[in-house]
Amino acid sequence: MIEKALADLRAGKFVLLYDFDDRERETDFAIRSDAVTPKHILQMRKDGGGLICTAVHPVAAQRLGLPFASDALRAMAVAEREGDIPYDRKNHSSFSLWVNHRNTFTGITDRDRAMTVNAIAVQVKSALNGGSVNFHETFRTPGHMALLRAADGLLDVRHGQTELSIAMADMAEITPAVTICEMLDDESGNALSKADAKAYARKHGFVFVEGKEVLEQWKKERKKR
Repeated sequence: MIEKALADLRAGKFVLLYDFDDRERETDFAIRSDAVTPKHILQMRKDGGGLICTAVHPVAAQRLGLPFASDALRAMAVAEREGDIPYDRKNHSSFSLWVNHRNTFTGITDRDRAMTVNAIAVQVKSALNGGSVNFHETFRTPGHMALLRAADGLLDVRHGQTELSIAMADMAEITPAVTICEMLDDESGNALSKADAKAYARKHGFVFVEGKEVLEQWKKERKKR
């Protein structure tokens, strides 16, 4: 299943990515950011319902000057402290800046968010290929697209959706900027159950892949390098 998931991610299709039974127990839509269209934003906000975010490779984040939000807010009492995250007490969250592309209007429309996401992928690709970057000239903050900075070492360090999605992009050999959105249950308001997420995947022809499959493949790939 992991090979099909990587192929679909490479092809610009949605993949449904579940983390772990002992972590968040959430399924996210995941799609390569350079393939996102307004229709993809629509589907995520209607059928997912969680927060639409874009995960970025740690090396690209560093070269683009993207901080962890927790570090940027360290001087404020509201900044998270060690152990604050109940499902990952060893690490801080992956949130970085919230941005809009400077050519957007409000930044929240499907078209505006797709524009911002596409441009993020362009900046990530340029940063990793040694090209020029102009992140702060391209985007303004605060905005409506949450950026997630993957941990250095990816799955060797942290097993969040951020790291899982970027690890998949790395293995698929695509630009490591992936847009994700949690799937919520319309009735309870909680995370959509794994069973219901699998049923949604079957109905829409999407691959459902679990974090343990991604982690296993990641370890195999690391041994080859």
